[in-house]
Amino acid sequence: MSPLLSVRNLRVSFPTRSGTFDAVRGVSFDLGRERLGVVGESGSGKSMTGRAILGLVRPPGRVTADRMELDGQPILNLPERQMRALRGARISMVMQDPKFSLNPVMTIGRQITEGYRLHTRTTPQAARDKALEMLRAVQIRDPERVFDAYPHEVSGGMGQRIMIAMMLAPDPEILIADEPTSALDVSVRNEVLRIMDKLVRDRGMGLIFISHDLNLVAEFCDRVLIMYAGRVVEELPAHDLKNARHPYTQGLLNSLPRLDHPVERLSVLQRQDSWRDEEIATPFPGGL
Repeated sequence: MSPLLSVRNLRVSFPTRSGTFDAVRGVSFDLGRERLGVVGESGSGKSMTGRAILGLVRPPGRVTADRMELDGQPILNLPERQMRALRGARISMVMQDPKFSLNPVMTIGRQITEGYRLHTRTTPQAARDKALEMLRAVQIRDPERVFDAYPHEVSGGMGQRIMIAMMLAPDPEILIADEPTSALDVSVRNEVLRIMDKLVRDRGMGLIFISHDLNLVAEFCDRVLIMYAGRVVEELPAHDLKNARHPYTQGLLNSLPRLDHPVERLSVLQRQDSWRDEEIATPFPGGL
């Protein structure tokens, strides 16, 4: 089966006073109807990879790739009108913090229906019905009240679920979730993950789950890409994450506190210059 998304040698660079900064350097992967985790420290290029796929890197940033295809169709550097038609309708992205993603002066219902009508050209009543359906799908009680509420009137967990409902309303093929649970407590986090998992399974979507939480990714995802300094240094099945072979991944795992093995002091990651330029440690099916 051909992948939903195929990316080869993706690069994102920005000019600076001291020279060109390469935020993403040669990232390659395929995404099927699965949950793909992307893990790494802040600044490793995780979010920038997602933004590049959606065409959200603005000048003077520069995006290049040998190949970037959605269902076999090239999507690299499409004209903005074509990207706007694709963005949201076929690929959606849930940003990290709903406080900065939801418009504070628009009701939640208006924000959901606006994007949905843009892609479906449906009637206002049909858009309202779809918005209420999606709010129920993400387990929001009293969706009629929330539909007429403003973002500051809902909690952070509810705001995150509203963002998921908004992004999934047009029935996209791929969902990119950028740290969707980082600001949530454990109970709300688990609820959001269950909702995302159910929607992905029911709709047969592909999910790119961006996170810095290795334990969460190991439990939730099917495969994991480990990023360091803009590159993928290792790829492996999520259930094998604790058996990672790359020293960077091992260092990240060893720096996590463990209840079953308490230590007086957590180990510090010892970085190596060679990690920045070496090839991926575990090639994915089909090769690079």
